[in-house]
Amino acid sequence: MLKILVAALAGGMFAAGLVLSGMVLPAKVQGFLNLGGLWDPQRFGPWDASLAFVMGGALLVTLLAFAVTPPTPRHPARKPWLATAFQLPTRKDIDTRLVLGAALFGVGWGLAGYCPGPALASVLTGGGAVAVFVAAMLAGMAIAKRF
Repeated sequence: MLKILVAALAGGMFAAGLVLSGMVLPAKVQGFLNLGGLWDPQRFGPWDASLAFVMGGALLVTLLAFAVTPPTPRHPARKPWLATAFQLPTRKDIDTRLVLGAALFGVGWGLAGYCPGPALASVLTGGGAVAVFVAAMLAGMAIAKRF
């Protein structure tokens, strides 16, 4: 039960961060992805750099966490608070499915202005467009599981 509560708290904090940073606003995300605005803002519209700071802050926190949490030869007993050991991925190869999935994710993010986290964080307040996006995302996940 404690694992579920901690997961819910972490998810709530993540959702709040997405809302506060503006990552749940498709126009803001598309403004960030609008690299044409760097060269010709009159033709393509302005580039919005604010999400670069959000992502940079998240990257710094993640790098610090990764530096102190995994087990090392000096500290072999490190483990997550509510688990007996870390469950790290073992695959390190890059295959066609990974590349195509990443490309599909990027195209969808650019077209819709949503990725899964912000879409779920704004499902109650985003209106019909986000509901359609989440439904399509869930359908895509179900289809992908079959292949």
